[in-house]
Amino acid sequence: MTSRKGIPFLDLITPHVELEEELLQVFKDCIRSAAFIGGPIVERFERDFARFCNVEHCVGVGSGTDGLRFALMAAGVGHGDIVITVPNTFAATVEAIIQVGAIPHFVDVDPATSNMGVEALREYLNTQCDRPDGRGSTVHRVTRQPVKAIMPVHLYGQMCDMDPITLLAEEYNLIVIEDACQAHGSEYFSSGKGGWQRAGSMGKAAAFSFYPGKNLGACGEAGAVTTNDALLAQQIRMIRDHGQNKKYYHLVEGYNGRLDTLQAAILQVKLPHLEGWNEKRRRAAEIYNQLLRTSEEIRIPHEPSWSRAVYHLYVIRAERRDELQKHLAEENIGTGLHYPIPLHLQKAYAHLGYRAGAFPVAEKLADEMLSLPMYPQIRNEQQQQVADTLTRFYEVLVETGKVHP
Repeated sequence: MTSRKGIPFLDLITPHVELEEELLQVFKDCIRSAAFIGGPIVERFERDFARFCNVEHCVGVGSGTDGLRFALMAAGVGHGDIVITVPNTFAATVEAIIQVGAIPHFVDVDPATSNMGVEALREYLNTQCDRPDGRGSTVHRVTRQPVKAIMPVHLYGQMCDMDPITLLAEEYNLIVIEDACQAHGSEYFSSGKGGWQRAGSMGKAAAFSFYPGKNLGACGEAGAVTTNDALLAQQIRMIRDHGQNKKYYHLVEGYNGRLDTLQAAILQVKLPHLEGWNEKRRRAAEIYNQLLRTSEEIRIPHEPSWSRAVYHLYVIRAERRDELQKHLAEENIGTGLHYPIPLHLQKAYAHLGYRAGAFPVAEKLADEMLSLPMYPQIRNEQQQQVADTLTRFYEVLVETGKVHP
């Protein structure tokens, strides 16, 4: 929160107060049973979250980053392999790729949705990749390294345009690993599958984060991998537990990346509320859209007909973004920047060799994006106050001649 009297960017207090008795009870149950790692509570949540995502398997892990890393490992992505993703995402997307020994290659994003650009992906595959035998593995045309996977990021709670992405993956013999860390419950209408599909159900595997601020958030770090591949799920269960298939029998080199029982219990309490919370986010997004639609200085989020977004974030594109954010802060209205520096321009990834201008859409979005307060409990009058403050900011600029009407 930015101010006790203002409008917070995120409200993590209200939902926990509303569920306080149930949350305290599961905490007491864990203490009294000494069930801290694994067991029936974790398995129950895995079963129910798999059902929520319309998949066969869910494997609880320590974080969304663990989920991405373990999904890549279990899918056979490793040293020297290329994974295609986008530069406007949280660093965990690229961390996971690099930490399995693979190499991230970026493609630019769609200016309307901010998600992976289908044409940019197609251009990359057509111009930078070869299939030497016309059927088997795809390799990078210059380095001759194998191109193994595509990692689309369902940003801000809206799914990527998955049908063409999965068709390109099939054409080039690539694995699709969904980064669904912000997309719990979002849906995509797939013509190929003949209906609405949940995030986490369209790739070989998908990773979710249950970081506290997510649509479904734990009270600490937590994550999961969803998949319809039983062997891949079994591999991830070993990877998360030091490579063991049973205690002290290590079949692969693994990690300590298990989902805590307490966090699973907390998520189990919250999961039945997720659909309702997502619907409240959608209604809040509709109100913002109505309030901001006529502003010439603001571009509201674009939700295609094939999308049912869950608005993990409500992100506008705004002129004079930094000045606007400062003004909102002065009015005690919390905001966020997601994300102010694309990953290809981050110091940590300078070794990848990208320069400014490499991905112009992502770079332009980074200068314009502003996340407004968004959570299920936000009130209509709070949204009205946000909109009025935005409108007045631009009116003053026009009055003072700093922008033209």
